[in-house]
Amino acid sequence: MRKTYFISDLHLTEHRPDITNAFYLFLDSCIDSDVDALYILGDFFEVWIGDDEGDPLALEIAQKLKSISTSGTKLFFIHGNRDFLIGQKYADLCGMTLLPEQTVIDLYGTPTVILHGDEMCTQDLEYQKFRKKSRGWWWPRLMLAMPLWYRRRVAKNAREKSKLTQMGKAPSILDVTPGAVQDMFEKFNVTHMIHGHTHRPCVHQDDHRIRTVLGDWYSQSSYLIVTEQGQSLEQHGYSEHNK
Repeated sequence: MRKTYFISDLHLTEHRPDITNAFYLFLDSCIDSDVDALYILGDFFEVWIGDDEGDPLALEIAQKLKSISTSGTKLFFIHGNRDFLIGQKYADLCGMTLLPEQTVIDLYGTPTVILHGDEMCTQDLEYQKFRKKSRGWWWPRLMLAMPLWYRRRVAKNAREKSKLTQMGKAPSILDVTPGAVQDMFEKFNVTHMIHGHTHRPCVHQDDHRIRTVLGDWYSQSSYLIVTEQGQSLEQHGYSEHNK
């Protein structure tokens, strides 16, 4: 049976080897010759300051993904709010295709819009201002022109500020808003949507629309499997092999 997988919000980092091990286990146990594609919908890494950093973990992960790509499984990536600076150089190392931040795919006959999802958290006005700046034409170019030590400091400060500001915000502000979700459905004229970002795995369904939210990987591996027969949102807790 042909299958397609979707993952997001792994936040891979050298400080969480358990997540890295869970990801490797997922690749070894789930990605086989029956898998048409693996879509990574952002926040794959905890932080990304440029393809030129040469992080050993990132290079190791690239080798793993390249092996899968070479074996015949197509790899696709949509940027998240943590790794929007991933560029073509790293994508080529992985053998994956970079997609626009909102992309409609034909999922076994069902047009489906896929995205990271942060653009639908419209109540978080402070974040949306940063998102607009960071996705603009000048800010990424300016950051990538800076030396690595400076980019590391900027990223560290940004993470610390993000943690502090999120602590003071109501959960509803950090979630997607119904109006933004409806606008996204209408913008692309589809009835199916897949996204991550909110760390609230669920399948939301009304009379004619289905919105699947992917989970994060902080305490479990979370992925969506889609076949011609339907879909399954999987959550698997970590065990001893992850440590």
